[in-house]
Amino acid sequence: MPGVHQVKAALCLVFTLALWPHVSLPGGQMPAHPFSLIVLLAGELILGLMLGMTVHFLFAGIQTGGQMLATQMGFTMITLADPLTGANVSITSHFLYMVAMLTFLALDGHLYMLRAFVRTFELVPPGGLLLGPSLVKEILALSGSMFVLAVKIAAPVLVSLFLVELALALMARAAPQMNLLMIGFPLKIAVGFFFIGMLFTIMADKICTCCGRPARWWTADRTPDGGLPWRSATRARRKKRRRNVARRRAARATSPSRRNSPRP
Repeated sequence: MPGVHQVKAALCLVFTLALWPHVSLPGGQMPAHPFSLIVLLAGELILGLMLGMTVHFLFAGIQTGGQMLATQMGFTMITLADPLTGANVSITSHFLYMVAMLTFLALDGHLYMLRAFVRTFELVPPGGLLLGPSLVKEILALSGSMFVLAVKIAAPVLVSLFLVELALALMARAAPQMNLLMIGFPLKIAVGFFFIGMLFTIMADKICTCCGRPARWWTADRTPDGGLPWRSATRARRKKRRRNVARRRAARATSPSRRNSPRP
């Protein structure tokens, strides 16, 4: 069974063969001197690493936010093996990472990433990458945004868990005889998962708004009377069926042949 590195290498080879006809250079533009060729390859390697780091910072920020949640919820002892990095990650960190990855794929993020990769050959021609202070500044800004994203993701749940800790502290102060240690852990886990679910709802609304879609499907297509379309259609079919049944019964009751016919 092939490992993770073999699968990565196979995917890179497939992507290279698929994108090569669109980004290949004429033979006359290739440098003739070996040193110039090495510089060209080094510049393209650095540019590819920067693009990969840009996407990786996004998912690393989500994983960092999940790690912060695991620390507050008491899940630091429950770890999973990440098949991509080989490191041990917390259960909430892996859960948020998988949700973010599925959302990224559902929104065709991988296609946009490949399109951006092809676009870089037009914006930065091969051999045109210049290493300078501005480039280093952008890389540092992207690395700092990873921690900002982690705090933004974990902040609502962290605030709620802080309020739970404060309530438990007040209860311990008022009733020292209570065993709050046995109550605190399940309560923090339940509150944490509840606010994580609310966080997913808010994120879904924001994503739908950014994509130009209705934020909530149950309020997207309301009828003039405030009902849903499929409910209105079902209600209309039921009314039509009742009218047809009532019409047939009235026709049978008023039919002269049926009324005057002798019973056997």
